[in-house]
Amino acid sequence: MVGAAMTITNPPLRSAEAVAPAAPGTAPAPRMAWLDALRGFAALVVAWYHISPSVIGHLHFSIHHYVDLGRYGVMLFFLVSGYVIPMSLERHGSPRKFWVGRLFRIYPAFLATVVVALVLVQAGLMDLPPALREQTVAGTLGHVTMLQEFVGVRGLLWPFWTLSFEMVFYLVVAGLFVWGLHRLSAWWAAGLALIALLGGPALPDALFGATAADRRLTAAVLVLVMGFSLIAYLNGRRALVAVAGVLGLGFVMLPLFNAHTTRWSTSVASWQAVVMLSIMFAGTVIYRLQHGQINRAGGFAALGAVFVASAVSPWVDSGDRFDLVRWTLITGLVAGTFALGFALRHRRVPALLTWLGAISYSVYLMHYAALMVAGRLVGEPHPTPLVQAKVGIVFAVLTFGAAWLTYRFVEQPGQALGRRFQRYLDERLGPDRSRRQTTPTGSR
Repeated sequence: MVGAAMTITNPPLRSAEAVAPAAPGTAPAPRMAWLDALRGFAALVVAWYHISPSVIGHLHFSIHHYVDLGRYGVMLFFLVSGYVIPMSLERHGSPRKFWVGRLFRIYPAFLATVVVALVLVQAGLMDLPPALREQTVAGTLGHVTMLQEFVGVRGLLWPFWTLSFEMVFYLVVAGLFVWGLHRLSAWWAAGLALIALLGGPALPDALFGATAADRRLTAAVLVLVMGFSLIAYLNGRRALVAVAGVLGLGFVMLPLFNAHTTRWSTSVASWQAVVMLSIMFAGTVIYRLQHGQINRAGGFAALGAVFVASAVSPWVDSGDRFDLVRWTLITGLVAGTFALGFALRHRRVPALLTWLGAISYSVYLMHYAALMVAGRLVGEPHPTPLVQAKVGIVFAVLTFGAAWLTYRFVEQPGQALGRRFQRYLDERLGPDRSRRQTTPTGSR
C-alpha cells in the first residue's frame, strides 16, 4: 500500500513484471523472487498493523509510539515500486505496452474491490466515508483516475490513498522516459527530498483544492488530462506521446502543491507527500546504480538525501526531537529491510513469501474491507482475549480468502485480457511509433 497515518500499502507488482529482457535464443531470466518476498512481507506488516488494535489492544499503541509499522510497510512498498517500474517501462521501450500492462494490472482488482465495498455499505457492514457523502462528484471522479488523495477526498476504502501516489509516479516516470530523461533518477530523488526538507512549510497544501468547487474542477480536469494522456500513449503517435509526456511531468504538481486540501487528506502537508514520492525515486536510483546507469557518487548522495529528508522532515515540521529519533528508526528499518532482500536476491525464497507477493495487491485492496466485516461480525465493546482471537482469525480468513479469489478470478484474467488488447492495438495501429530503443541492463 501511498500522511499523518501512513498505514496502507501501495499496490505491489508481481515479479512477472520484474524480469530481465532475455536475449534472442536464450531462456527467460528467472523470477525475481526477492521482490515477491519483500512485497509479501510488507503486505503482512500492513495487514497486521490494521488488525493489531483489535487483537493486542493497547500494546499496539505502545509499539506505534516508537515504530509506525503502517508507515514502514508503505515506505517499503514504495521503494520496491520505484525499483520495479523502470524495468516494466524500459524492458520493452514502449509506453503503449507499459500503460496497457499497468491499466490491466491495477484497474480490474480495484474495480472489483469498489463493488465489494459498495455491497458491504448496502449490507450495513461498512460505512460510506463522510468525504464521499459530502463531495460525491469530486470523490467519484477522483476514483476514476485513482487520484482522489490529491483531489482531497478520502477513498471508498482508506488504503486507496496509496494508489494516488502510484499513479502520479507512473505518469511522471512515463513522461521522463518519453523525453529521454529517465536516467535522471538521482536528480529527481535528491531534488524532491531537498524540496521537502528545506522548503516544506512553504509549500502550499491546497493550491488547486481550497474549496469544494475547486476540488470538483480539479477532479474533472484530472480525468480529462489523464484520459488524453492514456489515449495518446495507446495510439503511439510520436507527437501525441510527446504531449502526453509533458502532461505526465506536470502531475508532480499534485504532491508538491495540493497534498493536503481537506481534513480527509492522508498527508499532513505537501512536504510529506513529496517525501513519499522521493522514496519511490530512491527505488529507481537503486535500480540504476545496480546496472551502472548512473554515477555511483551521485546515486548514493541522492539516496542519502532521501534518507535524511524522510527522517528529519517530520522533526522540522513538529519541532519535537522524539520525531527525529522515531522517523530515523523507521527509515533505517525500511532501508535495512530492502538491503537485506537485495543481498539475498540470489538465494531461494520460501514459496509462501512468493505466493504472498503474488496476491499482495489484492491483500492490499481487500484487507481493510475484511477488517470492517470482522469487526462488525465478531467485535464487542469490551473484547476479551477470546473475542480478540476470533476477530484475528476471521480477519485472516476473509483477507487471504478474498485476496486469493481476486487474484485468481480477477487479476489473472485481467492481465490476460490486457495481453489480448495489446495484440489488438498492435494489429490495428501498428507498432508503437514512440518506442524507444533500450540497452539491455545485463543480469539481474
